Amino acid sequence: MAKIFISPSKYIQGPGEMDNIGSYAEAYGTKVLCLISNGGKKRQGAQIEASFAKSKADVDFEIFNGECCQSEIDRLVGIVKESKCDVIAGVGGGKIFDTAKAVAYYTELPVMICPTIASTDAPCSALSVVYSEEGVFEKYLFLKANPNLVLMDTRIIADSPVRLTVSGMGDAMATYWEALACYKSGATTCAGGTVSIAALGIAKLCYDTLISDGLKAKIALEDKALTPAVERVIEANTLLSGIGFESGGLAGAHAIHNGLTALPECHSMQHGEKVNFGTLTQLVLENVPEDDLFDLIDWMVSIGLPVTLDELGITDHSREHLMPAAELACAENDTLHNLPVEVDPEKVYNAMLAANAYGKAYLDEE
Repeated sequence: MAKIFISPSKYIQGPGEMDNIGSYAEAYGTKVLCLISNGGKKRQGAQIEASFAKSKADVDFEIFNGECCQSEIDRLVGIVKESKCDVIAGVGGGKIFDTAKAVAYYTELPVMICPTIASTDAPCSALSVVYSEEGVFEKYLFLKANPNLVLMDTRIIADSPVRLTVSGMGDAMATYWEALACYKSGATTCAGGTVSIAALGIAKLCYDTLISDGLKAKIALEDKALTPAVERVIEANTLLSGIGFESGGLAGAHAIHNGLTALPECHSMQHGEKVNFGTLTQLVLENVPEDDLFDLIDWMVSIGLPVTLDELGITDHSREHLMPAAELACAENDTLHNLPVEVDPEKVYNAMLAANAYGKAYLDEE
């Protein structure tokens, strides 16, 4: 099988870049449907309108209903067709990006992704994760192309809640371990081929950046300071992780995340927080060396990522309660089977218990 590497057409990152969204939109069309939350419109709406006022393009705002589900995608497709918009823009967080990308896919229009947080690697990918209206994982929607433009205003992101960027680091940390697993197993990636050395190299750079700059960035962000470490972590969370997971492949961490969506008590947790526990579970399944496992737990704890089931809100650790999550993680069409080891629900259940025990043992020693 061929090695395949894909990426967004353009990635722009820097402070104040949202001021230029109108001029960037001119390259793709004349009327933009801007998908945004109510809160996002209050925070960035005037800034976006001012930018479009100076451009040759117009903007229509549409408020996101809160879940990337098929009914919401269908609703927005109807609005796009009725309003004759010719560009889709998603401004906000991960579920807005995934919805905007899906709408662009079904309407065959260009899409601009403009994160106001750095909490996931969703912005750069040709992938939308579709959930039920209740927030339970349903499917991956593989798109024809990556976004036309990803626009990161780092001043806006530095002003966002620290927990969101830390969650993004949890999502991004999975990138290297999943890409490495896919490289070892020869698995097919989201890009449709096997892992190139370029993708594996980017995934490793993502890991190295998080290890060297993650704690520095977290501390700086607690005072909303936009430092070089913060800029590097934003790029790692978004560009390096986005390219790294897509062309490097998904494996255990994200499949475990998908399994955890079967447990209602952790629905309030961030995507990257659940992925983070998924990374620990994957490493247990692969039986990685002790130093790798505990060095990683040390880093996770240092920046405030959850390393136990209790920290995810899951207090019932019984087989009856956890087995549905293990079974969903092992779904035939999910990525757990990209691991270079045999997996089944029983092994996943036991790995979740062990990951929880390792995390708890580390916290108890502090």
